[in-house]
Amino acid sequence: MSGGGGGGSAPSRFADYFVICGLDTETGLEPDELSALCQYIQASKARDGASPFISSTTEGENFEQTPLRRTFKSKVLARYPENVDWNPFDQDAVGMLCMPKGLAFKTQADPREPQFHAFIITREDGSRTFGFALTFYEEVTSKQICSAMQTLYHMHNAEYDVLHAPLADSGDQSGMEDGEGIPGTKLQRFNSYDISRDTLYVSKCICLITPMSFMKACRSVLRQLYQAVTSPQPPPLPLESYIYNVLYEVPLPPPGRSLKFSGVYGPIICQRPSTNELPLFDFPVKEVFELLGVENVFQLFTCALLEFQILLYSQHYQRLMTVAETITALMFPFQWQHVYVPILPASLLHFLDAPVPYLMGLHSNGLDDRSKLELPQEANLCFVDVDNHFIELPEDLPQFPNKLEFVQEVSEILMAFGVPPEGNLHCSESTSKLKRIRASELVSDKRNGNIAGSPLHSYELLKENETIARLQALVKRTGLEVREDPSSNKDFKVQCDEEELRIYQLNIQIREVFANRFTQMFADYEVFVIQPSQDKESWFTNREQMQNFDKASFLSDQPEPYLPFLSRFLETQMFASFIDNKIMCHDDDDKDPVLRVFDSRVDKIRLLNVRTPTLRTSMYQKCTTVDEAEKAIELRLAKIDHTAVHPHLLDMKIGQGKYEPGFFPKLQSDVLCTGPASNKWTKRNAPAQWRRKDRQKQHTEHLRLDNDQREKYIQEARNMGSTIRQPKLSNLSPSVIAQTNWKFVEGLLKECRNKTKRMLVEKMGREAVELGHGEVNITGVEENTLIASLCDLLERIWSHGLQVKQGKSALWSHLLHYQENRQRKLTSGSLSASGILLDSERRKSDASAVMSPLRISLIQDMRHIQNIGEIKTDVGKARAWVRLSMEKKLLSRHLKQLLSDHELTKKLYKRYAFLRCDDEKEQFLYHLLSFNAVDYFCFTNVFTTILIPYHILIVPSKKLGGSMFTANPWICISGELGETQVLQIPRNVLEMTFECQNLGKLTTVQIGHDNSGLYAKWLVEYVMVRNEITGHTYKFPCGRWLGKGMDDGSLERVLVGELLISLPEVDERPCRTPPLQQSPSVIRRLVTISPNNKPKLNTGQIQESIGEAVNGIVKHFHKPEKERGSLTLLLCGECGLVSALEQAFQHGFKSPRLFKNVFIWDFLEKAQTYYETLEQNDVVPEENWHTRARNFCRFVSAVNNTPRNIGKDGKFQMLVCLGARDHLLHHWIALLADCPITAHMYEDVALIKDHTLVNSLIRVLQTLQEFNITLDTSLVKGIDI
Repeated sequence: MSGGGGGGSAPSRFADYFVICGLDTETGLEPDELSALCQYIQASKARDGASPFISSTTEGENFEQTPLRRTFKSKVLARYPENVDWNPFDQDAVGMLCMPKGLAFKTQADPREPQFHAFIITREDGSRTFGFALTFYEEVTSKQICSAMQTLYHMHNAEYDVLHAPLADSGDQSGMEDGEGIPGTKLQRFNSYDISRDTLYVSKCICLITPMSFMKACRSVLRQLYQAVTSPQPPPLPLESYIYNVLYEVPLPPPGRSLKFSGVYGPIICQRPSTNELPLFDFPVKEVFELLGVENVFQLFTCALLEFQILLYSQHYQRLMTVAETITALMFPFQWQHVYVPILPASLLHFLDAPVPYLMGLHSNGLDDRSKLELPQEANLCFVDVDNHFIELPEDLPQFPNKLEFVQEVSEILMAFGVPPEGNLHCSESTSKLKRIRASELVSDKRNGNIAGSPLHSYELLKENETIARLQALVKRTGLEVREDPSSNKDFKVQCDEEELRIYQLNIQIREVFANRFTQMFADYEVFVIQPSQDKESWFTNREQMQNFDKASFLSDQPEPYLPFLSRFLETQMFASFIDNKIMCHDDDDKDPVLRVFDSRVDKIRLLNVRTPTLRTSMYQKCTTVDEAEKAIELRLAKIDHTAVHPHLLDMKIGQGKYEPGFFPKLQSDVLCTGPASNKWTKRNAPAQWRRKDRQKQHTEHLRLDNDQREKYIQEARNMGSTIRQPKLSNLSPSVIAQTNWKFVEGLLKECRNKTKRMLVEKMGREAVELGHGEVNITGVEENTLIASLCDLLERIWSHGLQVKQGKSALWSHLLHYQENRQRKLTSGSLSASGILLDSERRKSDASAVMSPLRISLIQDMRHIQNIGEIKTDVGKARAWVRLSMEKKLLSRHLKQLLSDHELTKKLYKRYAFLRCDDEKEQFLYHLLSFNAVDYFCFTNVFTTILIPYHILIVPSKKLGGSMFTANPWICISGELGETQVLQIPRNVLEMTFECQNLGKLTTVQIGHDNSGLYAKWLVEYVMVRNEITGHTYKFPCGRWLGKGMDDGSLERVLVGELLISLPEVDERPCRTPPLQQSPSVIRRLVTISPNNKPKLNTGQIQESIGEAVNGIVKHFHKPEKERGSLTLLLCGECGLVSALEQAFQHGFKSPRLFKNVFIWDFLEKAQTYYETLEQNDVVPEENWHTRARNFCRFVSAVNNTPRNIGKDGKFQMLVCLGARDHLLHHWIALLADCPITAHMYEDVALIKDHTLVNSLIRVLQTLQEFNITLDTSLVKGIDI
């Protein structure tokens, strides 16, 4: 396979086409309709009619734009050969990408340095073709064109003087390419064209289209061709010979080999990595770090991995391309799965509207600053101003794991190559940092040719920095001789010059370090891949429902700081495709080449580390593969494996290869259109199949045959998440735009369906797991990730087809419009306010034991969010509102209400927008409705510091004279995040609202009174507390007296609460009431005056309930910390440990006389007295027993001495909680079982007298020893043990 010769997968040719683009003198000057259409689209979008995107600023022929600055249509003038079957020629795409802004005209006064840029054409199947273009200026010889330009100028100047006499400086600046314009004061001075005085130049472009990205070699070929055209002497052979050679006689180097072929003036070398090295990548990584600095590169890299929308902005096409290609190459082994257009032609700007993740490059004219650029959506956009060293990030971007050490490792390499980690300012055009001199002017302005002490140090430095290629011209003018290709006149040991070698070395070192990070992070990913149980066919058809990776287990092994990044990364399309690839290719033979390289590296690491696959370490491990990788490249460059045939004279017609300096000649098409009849490289007769395969596979780098079936799967798997990889680069009729938008709408709906399903599967866990759908538990981190990605999806849906963008969040902006509309209607009185507001007032007077229902209001929920001072941005507000709606189970309903204002939707959105496609919108709302099936606390758990109003309702027993109660009651509420002060309740008021910092999920309520007045007895049935923002209502059952001499004499009680489940409401109902009949199962004690008339349980039932209570606590501690529920409920709730032990002690308890209650606490106090007297008499059986007895006495007396009036049952509860906390319960049970007091107070059948039962009880309680139990403060207030 790596050989050079025969077989179906023989290497193909180095280049497929040679193309020339430029001005077609036959058709003359045509304004660029595409750009004009784009301007039209933009103009209809922008309120003020000015388009933020395009060089010519308003629709049609804009007269503020001088004719030299306007865009004219460029054409593909010639291509050789006409067509090759394995790579059909795409005329529209090539024309657009060779000259993305159309033709440019200049005069002799303008700088006219040639510009090189690369580009990519992505086909529908995801495969790529690469283009390399050199644009230069040629004198216009056609008289018609010159006079047309002169006429345009006369018209322009006449119009201009009439319209814009005062605004003389604004017109000139909007369209300059490459920043060469000088901001003018009076337009005509700089920009006029006079046919008698000026020479007119027009841009022309020569281009190579190749199957693989050998950027350096192609740049060298094109530069040497251009040099041949501009040098005073004609080249040794006609140009046709060299072009023919590149097209037909130069092969692609086989994997792992290097190749040398001849340019016009010197040899050109390219080398290709072998199948076990990192894939081919030929752009200078160094330049990206110089332009952006390490910190920005890392942020951009993180955004790309998490599939944010990324927009690169620069006035150099080559920089856009270099940054995009570098970022995607550093992702190895993952591949960008979405829209990828590193150079976005001016006519495709409506594509920035795309509601999908994209990586696009936008050309700036070097004059407009970022603030002029209006982008359709910025909520999840990463904007990179490449020239100005500046990056804008989406909100809450997680940090890449081990970022500090990683940055350190990369910085060390950069410094070794003389690149400062903060970037090189002289190659960024940052005005703030280069006050002294603007680099772009220095580069492009003739007058600066001889600046002394220029900040650009040395020719070496420039040579390294690809995009300052123009500086070579500057250096030429200052009298230095610049050699295009030093290897032509020196003989290095390595066959390329020092600089080039250093670029190769730096590239491979940085790439190895990045690859090593992923190898370390995913060293044992294979263990977590869920192999499908069914065959590939059926797996594939159900692919979307299936989990292909055990995310929960993988994350549970990771160090805590990695989680925010990893949990989001595992949700991306690129990760899913990577795992799909893994599942599709079991055996090594049909492995995707990228995967094979990655897996072999993972295996090496495993051998090195020989650690158990599940044991993770957050130790940073540096890259060790650099030297080996570097050596492979140096070897290839030192010993060239293949040398191609030299260019030679062709059988040409005499006198046609006429040479005219400065003009690219018209080439003879008959010699260039067909290759040699037999050539061992071309393989014209090779089956078409491998050529097609070759095309599909070539972006994964290694060319080989493959079975069709699998290719189909993988291709479909890749397309699953994204419907479009690259816009169709063709003439944009409205129907094409409509079709593209339709694809987006379908894609959004599909994504919504998948996201909702995934979130439900994660939440509902248990049932789903039975069906083979994934893990039971979901971590807090993961839930946050899923909700964040839902928010991203909503932002993308709301930004699709927006008429005018306002603010960074399209969703919040829509909500604000809606709010404003409602306010207007209220003030104008078209909505009756009464029905909404009086509802709650009316209910207050009704003294029934029901809390007035919380009104459902979209506007009210918005106000809650607007009142949270901590949230400063629109994007943040939109996300908080989504979280709140999710928690209230109102998301679908609210959004339905928002979209029911059709007038508003029409005003804000274009016809094609997702939100105006009725069927899709309905389906979308229906998918969101499914979230109501599960409970989210995504608002409460995230906004932990905000103030929240709580509403309290106390329900005393009606039948036992609650109205005569004279004491002053108080209440104190505790939750997972904190507790309130003691709140005094005004007498006879049973309902009140107070505000305090978010308590989280509520756990307990302490309620009591001060025992004042004649009738200080109070029988409370239950207490209800509601969070007025989220509507969560908790019920705290009590059913006991509070009063001296009543029940157990308690003046205060600690009640444990449970969340009430609200009934799924019917849409038509105006409000929802928490259904009170649904109390949390059976209330522990209904109004029982005496605790003894409870149903008696037999010993088996008691053992079972203790077992269940302990089991509940054990399970609690086995869950990840973020998911544990309330421990208080497990200890003191209705089926908690306290209740179970109470049953055990009640069993066989002798009740002495009628009408007098004896409580368990009385028994414990007697036992305490007994042990204390024993100790005084020094009758101590053994040391161990002594310590236990002393401990027991200490705890009982501490509980007895508490200043709180918690009653006997309250004291028992406190003792059990303390015993559980300090792991003493099993000792105490053993102690009490042997105590003589037990013999007096219990009957013979009692559980505590049965040794086998007591022993099994002790064993059960011992299991709690390994857990660190922390008690809610409300349970142990006033105790300091």
